[in-house]
Amino acid sequence: MPFALLDRWCSPPPDPRKVGWIGEHDYAHRGLHGAVIPENSLAAFRLAIEEGYGIELDVQRAGDGTPVVFHDSVLDRLTAETGEIARRSAAQLATVTLGGSAGGTAESIPSLRQTLTLIGGRKPVLIELKSSRGTRIAPLCLAVRRVLEGYTGPHAVMSFDPRVSRWYRRHSPHTVRGLIVSEGEDRALPGKIRRHLALWQAGPDFLAYDIRDLPSRFAAAQRRRGLALATWTVRRPDHHERAGIHADAVIFERPSEEPA
Repeated sequence: MPFALLDRWCSPPPDPRKVGWIGEHDYAHRGLHGAVIPENSLAAFRLAIEEGYGIELDVQRAGDGTPVVFHDSVLDRLTAETGEIARRSAAQLATVTLGGSAGGTAESIPSLRQTLTLIGGRKPVLIELKSSRGTRIAPLCLAVRRVLEGYTGPHAVMSFDPRVSRWYRRHSPHTVRGLIVSEGEDRALPGKIRRHLALWQAGPDFLAYDIRDLPSRFAAAQRRRGLALATWTVRRPDHHERAGIHADAVIFERPSEEPA
């Protein structure tokens, strides 16, 4: 009961009209990518749009402050180059070819602005802001907000880092904001306390929950009181079945694709 009271006080549920669109779509995780289409590429987003899906993508801040669409903090896994994203400008990153590019024009690392121009409001987009313990949250959030100014398509920001949602709650309350949660093995009382503390700090409009953790008493309680619940990364038929029961929206990868 104390948790429930504090949840309502510290993290009141959003107006349903603000978040209702989230549950109306399935979202392609990093776009519809595969053997010849790299994750988080314009080609992957283009294909997701063509097939009628919403889009989930990741954002890092380049060395010049520009938000770019890339999952990792370093180039090593996804390109033939090495080094930190934060040590290169967006223009330099735009010349880096993404691994898996094949069959036509090579795909490079796009900026968030390029990506939103491509999407053009045709499908909703969930934007994950990547951070680490040493990340300065305000410059990252502000850079993304500036790109979102004037963008009228349905969109939301989200992060594992509760500081991101808290920043948008204070400085851009009209922006839909989410908290990403993975319980893992941290399900005892200390983990439960940590999840509630993150919720109270973030004050999110929705949760994006690890499918491996569903069903979850914490997730179900937040959903009952009005927070939308998306789940990731759904790859198998049993995942889809579980998501259909316990969540409002699915962030998925096709079964034929290898986990990134």
